[in-house]
Amino acid sequence: MRFRSTGLALLRQRAWVLRGLLVLAALTWAQPPQPRVKLGPPQAVATNHPRLCVHTRLTDEVEAWKVLRTLEMVRDMGAPTIVEYFPWAYHEGEPKQFDWGHADMVVDFAANQGLAVIARLGGLVPAWAREQPDGAATADTLLPAERYADFGDYVFAFVDHFRGRVPAIIIWNEPNVTLEWGFRPVDPEGYVDLLRVAYARAKQADPSVQVLAGALAPTLEPEGSELGLNDLLYLERMYAAGAAAHFDGLAVHAYGLRFPPDEPPAPTALNFRRVELWREIMVAHGDGHKPMVLTESGWNDSPRWTRAVTPGARIDYTLDGYAWAEQHWPWMQAVCTWAFRYPKPQNSYGDYFTFVSPQFVAKPIYEAVRAWATGDQ
Repeated sequence: MRFRSTGLALLRQRAWVLRGLLVLAALTWAQPPQPRVKLGPPQAVATNHPRLCVHTRLTDEVEAWKVLRTLEMVRDMGAPTIVEYFPWAYHEGEPKQFDWGHADMVVDFAANQGLAVIARLGGLVPAWAREQPDGAATADTLLPAERYADFGDYVFAFVDHFRGRVPAIIIWNEPNVTLEWGFRPVDPEGYVDLLRVAYARAKQADPSVQVLAGALAPTLEPEGSELGLNDLLYLERMYAAGAAAHFDGLAVHAYGLRFPPDEPPAPTALNFRRVELWREIMVAHGDGHKPMVLTESGWNDSPRWTRAVTPGARIDYTLDGYAWAEQHWPWMQAVCTWAFRYPKPQNSYGDYFTFVSPQFVAKPIYEAVRAWATGDQ
């Protein structure tokens, strides 16, 4: 199937695959508990590049030793920050019944390795929060407006539970894409209403927590598209709806596709430097003092995907992208690459975004970034 926006096609296909992984993880959690892993002494990340970050997928990983091994390899690579997903449905299966067991393990293991956690909240909505009066089936990303307060309660509970352990949270994910907005027409004003509730509840739990809006998906979809809305238009409408008062920083996604990292940004182009266009909008609305966080980025080296580059180019573009951000984006708090490792193969081009195989075999991209970040040649 062809899409008018290549960037949206990438994100849409990836989202469906990850949805399957989440279901697999939920089923796997029904198995008997795994033996506890004994943590060693606290570690610290040795790095020459403190804004280096990776997006992990530990939500999908059940075995404790694999969670720890993943985080050890992140530390060894020299990345002091991770983005991790904490789906609402996994942690509040019934109203006011919170289960932080797996989340505690991830956060505690990350702290043991010296890693800061940016928590992505939202995504999968509990069945009880998306029930329809007529009993009709709904998409698992559908959150009716009358349930925004319930999501706010989840945000409060999460931030309160992890106070002092999780310094930053992201409110929802890619709300400008239809599949992440319950397969309804995207609604910037509705997202701002959700953001307003979540921001207030997060700050009630911990005034020091950093609340990130977004993270917006890069797409060129026009007004009225059934797939989503151009991220630049979406951000403008967020500001028009009063979003500025309800976030501390903006989370965004930008993939390089086949373009090098220094390819100039343009409203009609999807590339790494598209973040500079978002930045211009922030500055124009008086938000130049707020940071940005690139919570998904990267290049792909699949031999069969038409938007991929060669393995050598992937290494060069990735390192050059980090360097570009350091040299030209003082407002960029972290550059997080998708994705560090999956717990099982996707059997698609998505596998070629990773740094480490499911069996913990380090890929050349991992070794190149580790050498760059730590100076260990």
